[in-house]
Amino acid sequence: MSRVAKKPVDLPQGVTATIAGDSVTLKGAKGSLTLALKHGIKVVQQDKHLAVQAEGDVEGLDAIAGSTRALLANMVTGVTKGYEKKLELVGVGYRAAVQAKTLQLTLGYSHLINYAIPDGVTIETPTQTEILVKGIDRQRVGQTAAEIRAFRAPEPYKGKGVKYSDEKISLKEAKKK
Repeated sequence: MSRVAKKPVDLPQGVTATIAGDSVTLKGAKGSLTLALKHGIKVVQQDKHLAVQAEGDVEGLDAIAGSTRALLANMVTGVTKGYEKKLELVGVGYRAAVQAKTLQLTLGYSHLINYAIPDGVTIETPTQTEILVKGIDRQRVGQTAAEIRAFRAPEPYKGKGVKYSDEKISLKEAKKK
């Protein structure tokens, strides 16, 4: 059995788990998330813990059990604290603004970029050069941040573009004559 799957997932106070057949639903202060279980994976609730078990001798099932345990732990964090990614815009004239359900980006192109904010994710712009992506689903928050960053990834010579706040860009030296 996977070493990751052996460790139970603790359910903090205020989080309830509902195990129904092939899915697990977690409800907390921030909302609820549902995880569909793969065939051969079983989740058992013991007091305030969730245990993941692989049933059968199918190859690779232990790895899936470990992944399921990690996903459940991420869901518990999501419904209690939530997830947040911070992006920074580096460049002259680069701006971001939220209007209704749209993120409007000015990234040095000849046109504005209008990004429709997906469901389950909130986007805030504390300043014109900062973007905060928040939500309870870790995958959705990360995917949304990656899609925004992909509009103008940081270039290696001046470092201009959309970057994560904790991202370190190693700049290249310009060509010598």
